[in-house]
Amino acid sequence: MGKAQELADRFEQVNNEVIAAVESCPDDKWQDAASGEERQVNVVAHHIASSHGPIAGLVKAIAEGGELPALTGDMIDAGNAEHAKTAAGVSKSQTIELLRSGGREAADSLRGLSDEQLAKTGSMPLFGDQPWSAQDAIERVLIGHPQGHLGSIKG
Repeated sequence: MGKAQELADRFEQVNNEVIAAVESCPDDKWQDAASGEERQVNVVAHHIASSHGPIAGLVKAIAEGGELPALTGDMIDAGNAEHAKTAAGVSKSQTIELLRSGGREAADSLRGLSDEQLAKTGSMPLFGDQPWSAQDAIERVLIGHPQGHLGSIKG
């Protein structure tokens, strides 16, 4: 098994854990505050789902040597705050569908990467202007991001 396939499998495993957590969340807890977060459970779950595509796009940009956005932590925080407003009423079914479709697309994009592409690096303010390889971005963000929020969904 190649490195890209292994990373895609790891991502899918984490995404499936998020889907299972959403499916098992009692309906009366779906819009409660998420454990350790300032957002509701449904908003955090939808945040994970809606992040798959942009993060996979960032990985692809690094892997292809493309220009990276000048994203900062403040920009991410502002986007998260806006998302919390717009996703406040999102349903479980909407979130699960987005987790499945976005997860599938992100995993498929990873499977197409070569070892050389995984090793390519890029930097931006969000990464502290330090060079990150495409593999770093997959492990730390595409996989690490949902892992970091998973506990708050489970409560």
